[in-house]
Amino acid sequence: MNIELRHLRYFIAVAEELHFGRAAQRLNISQPPLSQQILLLEQQIGARLLARTNRSVSLTAAGQQFLTDARQILLNVEQAADKAARLHLGVEGELRVGFTSSAPFITLVSDALYVFRQRYPQVHIQMQEINTRQQLEPLSDGRLDLGVMRNTPLPENLDHQLLLREPLYALVHRAHPLALQQSISLQALASEPFVFFDPQVGTALYSEILTLLQRHNIQPYITQEVGEAMTIIGLVSTGLGVSILPASFKRIRLSDVVWLPLQQQDALSEVWLVWAKQREQSALVKHMMGLLLK
Repeated sequence: MNIELRHLRYFIAVAEELHFGRAAQRLNISQPPLSQQILLLEQQIGARLLARTNRSVSLTAAGQQFLTDARQILLNVEQAADKAARLHLGVEGELRVGFTSSAPFITLVSDALYVFRQRYPQVHIQMQEINTRQQLEPLSDGRLDLGVMRNTPLPENLDHQLLLREPLYALVHRAHPLALQQSISLQALASEPFVFFDPQVGTALYSEILTLLQRHNIQPYITQEVGEAMTIIGLVSTGLGVSILPASFKRIRLSDVVWLPLQQQDALSEVWLVWAKQREQSALVKHMMGLLLK
């Protein structure tokens, strides 16, 4: 059986007009070829679809059912073509983005996500909150399209571009003597009980901040190790210690926590956009990259 889409269109025109002449005119073809194609269609199906007399054309029961199905088939084809075109243009589909816990607090990232949602409302954005090191494997094997993370050694199959450098801040309780300062040096934190990340969690901030302290010959006195930056802020607010976090977390306002600029010029944290080198980027991914890297 070799039924083509044009056969369905021919049949639908005849079934709706119930007149071969009007159907031929509607299809912009001559009547004899149209009659031949309808006859061929009936032969291929093995059923009579139209009851013909010298004066009238009517649908048989099989023809009524075939008309319903033919319309649905053409609709499905049109919808499939439209969906493929929209996916190609990047206005429909799914975008999978990994992000660290600080990413939603970074204005550049939150603004890009907002604009993307406004421009492409049909796109499903799947956001996965996982730390920097945990993003590497799903980026490599295609489970993530993009990753927003802190700087870290990358495998050879991943590439990156700098999104921003943001300053690191010291966090102290509002009753701490250091809270009265406008800014402080890292050395002022050297002997303070330090609330910090658990090294087993795998956050890039752990290595980044420790490397900064080591460059300035400081060995922090770590008394609390936790998994999340939000927990660090919460523990500082209870007076259990001091800490260091990127400026983006300042958007989390707790009245008992004071954020102090660090005086060292290298007290910075880099945020990267990361993707797989060899994988062809979809239009959706390119749209998001354009907003983040503008």
